[in-house]
Amino acid sequence: MMRLMRLWAVAGCALLGAAAFGENEDVTRYARFEVDGAVAYGVVEGDEVRELEGDLFGEHQLTDRVHALEEVTLLVPCEPRQVFALAGNYASHIPGEEIPERFQRVQPFLKTIASLTAHEQDIVIPADASDDVHYEAELVIVIGREASNVALEDAMDYVFGVTAGNDVSERFWQNDPEHRDVQWWRAKGADTFSPYGPFIARGLDYDDLLLELRLNDEVKQSERTSGMVHDVASIVSYMSQYVTLFPGDLIYTGTPGTTGPMEHGDIVEIELEGVGVLRNPVVRESE
Repeated sequence: MMRLMRLWAVAGCALLGAAAFGENEDVTRYARFEVDGAVAYGVVEGDEVRELEGDLFGEHQLTDRVHALEEVTLLVPCEPRQVFALAGNYASHIPGEEIPERFQRVQPFLKTIASLTAHEQDIVIPADASDDVHYEAELVIVIGREASNVALEDAMDYVFGVTAGNDVSERFWQNDPEHRDVQWWRAKGADTFSPYGPFIARGLDYDDLLLELRLNDEVKQSERTSGMVHDVASIVSYMSQYVTLFPGDLIYTGTPGTTGPMEHGDIVEIELEGVGVLRNPVVRESE
């Protein structure tokens, strides 16, 4: 029964991602998946995926190998060398009427590779975590070319596409005045704390997409990415002045509005216009 439910969710996700906001033939959506014991990249075509040959971020071509999405296992959409995220990148998420000076420049931090989690995989809350583990819906930039000292006007040439992400955050480890960690290494980088997917989309207006999070079917966050303090080009250009970005690297771009806790048994869905629905069950480890 669980397998059937997951297959239904994958198929439903694919259909929703293609049709929820209307078809756009200029948008291409890419998947990374496993089928018959092999891992491949492909282009999503409705409720099917067509395999690619070659390098997703370089030379590649379509093949005649086509699979139904319900027959494949979706994996994380790419394998980055680096994962970054932004703090304070929506005015609606920053307390007060004015944006503090520190958030008037891009504020990145590092997340761990181990925290990456695919569509339909569990978000696992550690047994010793507090009850204040929050969801954070985010647009995630996927870098397409090696980027170093990139000018603002050229920055979009280095963006492969975008996907949906959840910057899971344990607030006690992050913020408690007496007990917080010096760094956010576990508060935002624990295993499974960075779901993203289900697909990478390119050809969209990344700076004006509807981003929505639902917790057990109830809408908790909903805002357009036009509400970001720093747009996609500004983020990529600024970060490339200090850290070289590589093809496949991810940048979580901050969350809008208010966030709230998740608990064992919850289902979190993040829908990004033109991309699809990222769906993850929440479980807590046993002590």
